[in-house]
Amino acid sequence: MDDVDVHPRVALASLSGEADADWAREACGEAGLAFLGGVAVDEPTRTAAEGMAADRDRNEFLPADPVAFVADELDRLADAPIDAGVNVRATTPGAIRPVARVCAARDAICEVNAHCRQSEMCAAGAGETLLADGERLCDLVSAAGDEGATTSVKVRAEVPGVDLPSLARDLDAAGADVLHVDAMDSEGVVASVRDAFDGFLIANNGVRDRRTVREYLAYGADAVSIGRPSDDRAVRERVRDAVEEWFANERE
Repeated sequence: MDDVDVHPRVALASLSGEADADWAREACGEAGLAFLGGVAVDEPTRTAAEGMAADRDRNEFLPADPVAFVADELDRLADAPIDAGVNVRATTPGAIRPVARVCAARDAICEVNAHCRQSEMCAAGAGETLLADGERLCDLVSAAGDEGATTSVKVRAEVPGVDLPSLARDLDAAGADVLHVDAMDSEGVVASVRDAFDGFLIANNGVRDRRTVREYLAYGADAVSIGRPSDDRAVRERVRDAVEEWFANERE
């Protein structure tokens, strides 16, 4: 996937412990891209995920070999008419390299998770904490890109002390091909990030219908992503139809 070209321009955002190959297959025809995961790939993030699953009964992917798990899940989608990505929780460049190689070999996107705000994952130095440690986040992005993977970064708005447009410029320079922005309640941040980032921009949060789709695309997003209702076919169809309407009108 040297050039990001998603059709339809609808992505499915990863759902912890639920976003697997079967989940992605269900959306074929309504989404053009599905981010599997999130998958914890090193000791700090796996320990955090284990705690999250045990203490709060959360669904988490905790296979014995996370890199082999990613390879198997992507292989299960090899004949599916949907592009795939994998949302990866990691704390060091060395940890992300093996899964990035798996993604590169299968023409899948490797998405660095700088988004998870669960306390255990933040304490491990992953997820949202990476937004305030831009140098380390950029190192993760560069490592994934060095392995040949098309690289995305999932970020969120409204994190105190984080200038998201400035971070977007740094991530662009580090080689990020895709920026996947959870706008929270600050939808307009998508426009500011658009001005700072030259790659493929996916807007997320509250995407449900024609109104929300049109708002994000008007701010300059190249695509939108569906979060929690990604398993709801009616929502997927509404979003797909709205996206296709937008881009059809844009071409006229």
